Amino acid sequence: TEKAKEVYQFVYAEIKKQFPKLTFILTTYFEGLKDNLSLATSLPVDVLHIDLVRCPEQLDEVLNNIPNTLSLSLGVVDGRNIWKNDFQHSLQFIKKAVQKIGSERVFIAPSCSLLHSPFDLDSEKNEETLSPEIKQWMAFAKQKVYEIVNLKKLASENPDYNTLQILAENKKAIENRKTSALIHNQNVKTRVEVTTKEDAQRNSPFTIRKEIQQEVLQLPLFPTTTIGSFPQTKEVRNWRSKFKKGELNAEQYDTLLKQETERTIRWQEEIGIDVLVHGEFERNDMVEYFGEQLAGFAFTQNGWVQSYGSRCVKPPVIFGDVYRPNPMTVYWSEYAQSLTKKWVKGMLTGPVTILQWSFVRDDQPRSLTCKQIALAIRDEVNDLEKAGIRIIQIDEPAIREGLPLRTSNWQSYLQWAVEAFRISASGVEDATQIHTHMCYSEFNDIIQNIADMDADVITIECSRSQMELLNAFADFKYPNEIGPGVYDIHSPRVPSKEEMVELLKKAQAVIPAQQLWVNPDCGLKTRHWDETQKALIAMVDASREASKEFVLQTL
Repeated sequence: TEKAKEVYQFVYAEIKKQFPKLTFILTTYFEGLKDNLSLATSLPVDVLHIDLVRCPEQLDEVLNNIPNTLSLSLGVVDGRNIWKNDFQHSLQFIKKAVQKIGSERVFIAPSCSLLHSPFDLDSEKNEETLSPEIKQWMAFAKQKVYEIVNLKKLASENPDYNTLQILAENKKAIENRKTSALIHNQNVKTRVEVTTKEDAQRNSPFTIRKEIQQEVLQLPLFPTTTIGSFPQTKEVRNWRSKFKKGELNAEQYDTLLKQETERTIRWQEEIGIDVLVHGEFERNDMVEYFGEQLAGFAFTQNGWVQSYGSRCVKPPVIFGDVYRPNPMTVYWSEYAQSLTKKWVKGMLTGPVTILQWSFVRDDQPRSLTCKQIALAIRDEVNDLEKAGIRIIQIDEPAIREGLPLRTSNWQSYLQWAVEAFRISASGVEDATQIHTHMCYSEFNDIIQNIADMDADVITIECSRSQMELLNAFADFKYPNEIGPGVYDIHSPRVPSKEEMVELLKKAQAVIPAQQLWVNPDCGLKTRHWDETQKALIAMVDASREASKEFVLQTL
């Protein structure tokens, strides 16, 4: 807005006035400047930094409009990913800028802060974890700094012999990656090419599916369930550690996990939960667990990056075409279902979330990689159905965080993201109920796209907003079923039955009771058993009371 532009001009003028001797670099990244270019070039700064990884096409316009008083920082080394820089490609940008404004006004830089990259590739010494062939295509933060230094040397008029050797080695690694059989799988490419619109469509619309599912599943009003995971105690984590170290063999580890799974199933039966989960005790992380079983994924030992605050994550690396060599979750879901006559949900991570929480290959569009993952998840969904699992949850907590910065680009992203979810979910019969779960988000501006996902049931994080997030679904007249979270799993506090009944009343004020499920906000992996048990018992009691009150009101 014009008002915002005035604020920028005032603030930067004041900063320059207060510190006239300092050199100021205005850093922009993750998008192009576009309609903000004239503002950026008018501010009293010394250097303008632009992201040429996310928006390479902006360079010409910037060069044509940059004033003589301003230097230009070229963000040519990808600060957000772990792939080796293509020196020849980057040098084209650098040489173009040098020809236009002179070398003394050109800076060479990463596209953004290197906090998005792991620290040092040299720390990856285990070839069984990360093969040398894949490792040669990668660069972490330390290596990216060397790349910037080498690009400066290569851009000089007379690079020395050693620098030219570095260029030759870089070219060889880039070419190797383009042609490697590790990356390219023709069967996967062909399958993506022959995917049709019908592959992203359920057999029947939701109204018909709902009737069939109710007849098959026989669920009560306000059915209760959880989001998936149960507490991973110190004991469970210790088993996994011992198994990885070889201190437990596969059979011993399997037996311990089965015992924990059965205990969890029995306890859910005991307190009266309607749709059970197996607890996910065999899983380390909701993305890593699947990546370890999908072709096209690699892993690091020390590739940690900051998520937020002091929390760090070690994302998997999608380096090649993705497919599913074998079933991934059927064994545990089938085992859990064999223990009970109640329905047990199959639990999967959706294709968009797997994409968003990984380091993704940069040699093809993200949408194409996402479709490959969607087809792999589709195979798993179909196998779960064949194994007798009639309720399957495909989690997509990260679907919103993939939105581009500019709203004008949202629809193209949402189109392929929603399509990927639908491809993963649409291979089953009408009687199989598909759930999805989304964490705390604003839904108003993407509610049509959420509806387009066509999940039979969506569970959302809702308790902290006191059900206000449901207004978006109510205003839209969301047609499918919804499970608004009735208690906050991020807090150790155990809510009372009365609090949850009150939240369910608020939910009924905007969503018909026949559409409502009762569940926690999120998975219970990080909670303790004591608080989990108390909260879920209260949740089941709240569901029963809400059901009784509704029946009495309709008499």
